[in-house]
Amino acid sequence: MKMMKPVPKLWVVISSAFVFCLLVLFQINKSDLIEANLQITHQVNNFLISFVASSNNQILNHTKHANESDGIRAKQLEEEETDTCAGRYIYMYNLPSTFNDDIIKECRPLIKWFDMCPFMVNSGLGPQILVSDKTTARVLTVKTGSWYSTNQFLLSVIFRERMKHYECLTNNSSLASAIYVPYYAGFDVSRHLWGYNVTVRDELAIKLAQWLRERPEWGKMYGRDHFFVTGRIGWDFRRFHDEDSDWGSKLMLLPEFSNLTMLGIETTAWANEFAIPYPTYFHPKSLTEIWRWQKKVKSVKRKYLFSFVGGPRPKLDGSIRGEIIKQCLASHGKCNFLNCFVNDCDNPVKIMKVFENSVFCLQPSGDSYTRRSIFDSILAGCIPVFFSPGSGYNQYIWYFPKDYTKYSVYIPENEMRNGTVSLKNILGMIAKERILRMRKEVVKIIPKIIYNKPGFGPEKIEDAFDIAVDRMLERVAMVKRMMEEGKDVQSQYYSQTKDLKKLEIIHEKTA
Repeated sequence: MKMMKPVPKLWVVISSAFVFCLLVLFQINKSDLIEANLQITHQVNNFLISFVASSNNQILNHTKHANESDGIRAKQLEEEETDTCAGRYIYMYNLPSTFNDDIIKECRPLIKWFDMCPFMVNSGLGPQILVSDKTTARVLTVKTGSWYSTNQFLLSVIFRERMKHYECLTNNSSLASAIYVPYYAGFDVSRHLWGYNVTVRDELAIKLAQWLRERPEWGKMYGRDHFFVTGRIGWDFRRFHDEDSDWGSKLMLLPEFSNLTMLGIETTAWANEFAIPYPTYFHPKSLTEIWRWQKKVKSVKRKYLFSFVGGPRPKLDGSIRGEIIKQCLASHGKCNFLNCFVNDCDNPVKIMKVFENSVFCLQPSGDSYTRRSIFDSILAGCIPVFFSPGSGYNQYIWYFPKDYTKYSVYIPENEMRNGTVSLKNILGMIAKERILRMRKEVVKIIPKIIYNKPGFGPEKIEDAFDIAVDRMLERVAMVKRMMEEGKDVQSQYYSQTKDLKKLEIIHEKTA
């Protein structure tokens, strides 16, 4: 705050007036003194009035400016204290449409052998499920209008739509704590996985890297405050050799993207990747809907001890699916098997019906560690059974309890492979009290693994989107502190790898 100018002392005013009078007296003749006396007196009075008034005005102005300055600062402090978005602002790039909208306009060839066009409606949620028969009404709470045939690969589109409604989205990038890049990386690579050379597969990613480098926001942290979301697994973006026969693109090996954080449905072993839930079929628009659904799945009577929804993998080395299916079929009615090679496993009602009728749901690895079925089964209140830590425990660290025994059962994959484990015996020996505790924990997880519909009611509840955003903001804040302290961020937070195989061995030893 500026100091106020002190009021001149009385002797200063009198001395100044006296000097002025002498100057005036020496400039007039004695003969004119009497006649000019009144004029001199008038001049002196004017001078004194003007001098004092000027001093008072300066005092008033300084006081006014000081008060205004104090008022502005107080207002700023008040705004900072009441700003619920402080530290939570996110800036979303307005990317050229070639990096997102143009990609999904040509929806038919996005995934070979599968038409994605029907699932693009409703901002990526897919077609709304309506009451068509008694089974649908009994299995789903469809009257709420919150159930959709959502495809597992639509996460990037769903996330972008949610971000448009994020309460702390800002148009001012200087306010942002993190920057979201709405690039549809998953669909960009999936349309070029079969029959295209590596140059075509990498073309758009290289262009985006250049576009990011030229943005003024890039220089702040060189991309370490940037993140993007993809609906595919991490390995699809880490092609280590430039041979056309190799899988995927080299997006995450580009220097720029090695600084970005990727949120996807499955992480690899790199520290700048984080797994967030696959989309499910349920996208509620109020807290009441969630409570009603939780109450339903908590109280439903379950006919089967365990179930498996999927297909065999006879050509996949080391797959335990064959053994799981074999034991399921030989369980004498304890297990329900929905074979996706002969059934429509894209039917939400059919899938959810199996899971709602089961106490335990088997979740073996498929083409990769994870599967969408994990989240569909949790949504149905079914206790997941994992055979590899990489399927859940080492993946969704932001979403699942650290103590996996609270909500799931773990059976080492190698024990299934060598035939020393009976699923019916292991699961059948679990006490009813423990089952109820685990189901209660599973039901508690439900709000965290669903993506609420944009425009969710006034009630605040953290869904999968909110958790991902909050954890990203925490990550960026930590990286920023490390950079300010001069720590080696690249080696600690970006180049670091997580050995999933070692983690798997540790889990098998402790199981």
